[in-house]
Amino acid sequence: MLWRRNLFAPLAALALALTASAGAGTAAAATDTTVVAAASPAASATDDFGSPGPYATAVEVGAITTLYYPRDIADSDRRHPVIVWGNGTGGVPLVYRDLMLHWASQGFVVAAANTPMSNLGISMRASIDMLTGRNADRGSIFFDRVDLEHIGASGHSQGGAAAIVVGSDPRIDTILPIQPGPLANINAVRVPALLLAGQRDSIVFPALVKAFYNAADHIPALYGEVRGADHFTVVGDPGPFAAPTTAWFRAQLMGDRTAGAQFFGPGCGICTDTATWSDVRRNSLALNVPAATP
Repeated sequence: MLWRRNLFAPLAALALALTASAGAGTAAAATDTTVVAAASPAASATDDFGSPGPYATAVEVGAITTLYYPRDIADSDRRHPVIVWGNGTGGVPLVYRDLMLHWASQGFVVAAANTPMSNLGISMRASIDMLTGRNADRGSIFFDRVDLEHIGASGHSQGGAAAIVVGSDPRIDTILPIQPGPLANINAVRVPALLLAGQRDSIVFPALVKAFYNAADHIPALYGEVRGADHFTVVGDPGPFAAPTTAWFRAQLMGDRTAGAQFFGPGCGICTDTATWSDVRRNSLALNVPAATP
């Protein structure tokens, strides 16, 4: 399809450029897995979801999945919720590294499918299977530290469509498709959804994302259109996408009431933030969700 051809070349070129610039920091190991530690972020204010969280982060690059996670997870006093991620056409997790690390710094285990063609969601589901095994393995740093009862799905472009596809999996608790491609059926989703569009996206037009939102009348669904964003605003530095995506997952997967107030209740934060959003919509089921109970 034309949208796939248009997206493949710039994402592939960007992935190559980012890979080259990563240099020794992501050098390949002799096995199929390499672990790279990232710098420790400063703790953020509880309502500043765009700032790094309190966790130092690490990256594990596997054959099928790249994991971004709190570096000291083995010694953590809690279990950490999961976000499974799907790339845009021709993309790899490295393209979205800043967003993945941001979520990991907030306490999430992010399992990013390595495939550049994620639409069917096969690798994203395999990521959940893999983490289930790692969580049960006494020899793993993830042993009993992964909260498999709270799993969200997200992705960009083709990966956004994959997040909708994977949203029908009973293990998924919420979805957050970012500028999702059209090859998905949201009618099969049974969990809350935040659908994000870019005001100036000329690849996945906002109208295509609104169509998903309009079809999602059977679940609590929100539509957010990021002011001035094009299709690649989320790539590299995620900019205006960092804070709302973090708040959504903190609300849905961690029960963070402050985060929930960004989307639900009469004081809905994103509803009045016209600097960030050019259009925000909440369906009737979302309007009935109280802010304190995401």
